[in-house]
Amino acid sequence: MEDLNMSNEQFATAISILFVGYLPFQIPSNLIITKISRPGMYICGAVAIWGCISACTAAVTTYGQLLAVRAILGAAEAVFFPGAIYYLSAWYTKRELGKRIAGLYIAQQVGNAFSGLFAAAILQLDGHHDIRGWQWLFIIEGCATVGIGIICACIMPEFPHNSRILSQLERDCAVWRIESEAGAAEGTEDESVLKGFAKALSDPKLVLLILCNMLSQTQGSIANYFPTLVGSLNFSRTVSLLLTAPPYILAGIVYYGLMFYSDRKNTVYPVILLCIAISIPMYIIPIASTNVGARYFSMMILPFASVGPQLLLYKTINLHLARPISKRAAASASVNAIGGTSNIWASYLYFGQPHFYAAFDTLMGAAVLSGLTITVYRWLVLRENKRLDSGDPLQIAKVVKGGATEEMVRLNWRYEMY
Repeated sequence: MEDLNMSNEQFATAISILFVGYLPFQIPSNLIITKISRPGMYICGAVAIWGCISACTAAVTTYGQLLAVRAILGAAEAVFFPGAIYYLSAWYTKRELGKRIAGLYIAQQVGNAFSGLFAAAILQLDGHHDIRGWQWLFIIEGCATVGIGIICACIMPEFPHNSRILSQLERDCAVWRIESEAGAAEGTEDESVLKGFAKALSDPKLVLLILCNMLSQTQGSIANYFPTLVGSLNFSRTVSLLLTAPPYILAGIVYYGLMFYSDRKNTVYPVILLCIAISIPMYIIPIASTNVGARYFSMMILPFASVGPQLLLYKTINLHLARPISKRAAASASVNAIGGTSNIWASYLYFGQPHFYAAFDTLMGAAVLSGLTITVYRWLVLRENKRLDSGDPLQIAKVVKGGATEEMVRLNWRYEMY
């Protein structure tokens, strides 16, 4: 902040401007993936590009340049997360997908945990070759990202139907596993991406999932400012960076436990409510107390309690809005993109140390509304299941109009997990 002469408000804008580039590019990117034969190369290529852009951040000398680089970085990053979620859903069944989504989030949490330790070490290079510590951080992490992106692009498999690492029999088996649950798999449909996008927008369930994810991502905005929250405990900069690691490590462990239970029991709704119920008192603690131990305890719990529902929502999206394939891709990206708009304005909430009243009051309200929204969603899908169970052609037609396909109906498919 000091090197670029930024105020706190400008720093918040620099954080949030990433989402201006990130959010609008997610939907077209996911629609493109449905028509690409090598999605792994596409996703990993984007990773290498964003590594290059991230490294370029070290070259900025003004606030305006920083905003420009951050916005472009957001556009490059838009490919990865919704694309990875869609890619996983093309390979794994309903009892496998949750743990794989958890794996994606665990990798993120491990990165967050050790990035603080990594940053603490790299910042010691401050002044070497007349380069500031924060510039070294962007250069080293950006170059590492480029290398990882290139390596993974060479080894990531294609979709099940055209994977070169499988035999024809294995490819057929992989496709059948997905088809047997939802009536179609990648490579077996020929519907246009625009038609699939239109079907996603016309599905009332998508609106509720977008709203729920928007509220959940409001809670998840805590991750963007977690070092600031830990810094409010008034430890040194190095100690504060080190203290950010344990909450992320715990979050990774809990994520896997939640999704393992979700896959094993084929349930989502009670797990979401559990996370919300845990998060609310954790928001109250920093509002009401200045005790360092109590505040750090809440910070240990909040990463998994605030972000945990998002994993379960992405599982819901890819199983409840599964077909046609382009609809699933559009729905997954729409929920993440539109829901993610909350990250833009939520970045301005984290002020007023040590209590952060605006932030934690807002997050607590979002948690309550999120619980109510997902309960309405549960009522909606249970109603659709009753219509399917009735055997009445008119009632079944309403379900088909509401988003299910004829293939799903013939397979005796139901909205599960709620």
